[in-house]
Amino acid sequence: MALSAALLRRVRHHVRRGGVIAYATESCFGFGCDPNNERALQKVLHLKRRPKGKGLIVIGDRIESFAPFLQPLSERDRQRVHNTWPGPHTWLIPAKDMVKHTLRGKHAALAVRLPAHHDARDLCHRLAAAIVSTSANRAGQQPIKSTRDCLRRFGTRVEVIPGRIGQRKLPSTIQDLITGEIFR
Repeated sequence: MALSAALLRRVRHHVRRGGVIAYATESCFGFGCDPNNERALQKVLHLKRRPKGKGLIVIGDRIESFAPFLQPLSERDRQRVHNTWPGPHTWLIPAKDMVKHTLRGKHAALAVRLPAHHDARDLCHRLAAAIVSTSANRAGQQPIKSTRDCLRRFGTRVEVIPGRIGQRKLPSTIQDLITGEIFR
């Protein structure tokens, strides 16, 4: 991703103001926002027409990005997570009590991932923050695969960051860290 200094400033400002961004991920374009901003989370749910109880995924550029949101991990669990990252593996990890219900949905855990897609990881690094990551499409519709299609469908309602999606055809695996259950 060739994120110019001017575009990076605009994206930072947009995210801080509670705006929604769209950016390339491993398999499609994703919606992102500040996971601590309730207004931004509501915008994402509204754009997707997603039920509030499902929760959202948060991505970061390193495991420490998730520390403000998660209960501390044992060394064994930390190693287990580390062995799958970066990669298409989303872990459901017990969340801190302060994590917004809009973010984690009806669950006691939060879905987190360190993406394999370099540009998505770099975006988190350059924003110096973890961000929400959910497919940039309305619930039940096909994922968006290009910058142009994202702009066509959502126009100025989101700040679209030009980029190319990765080669992955399927969404990430989602696994509960405590039970080991795989949901997708």
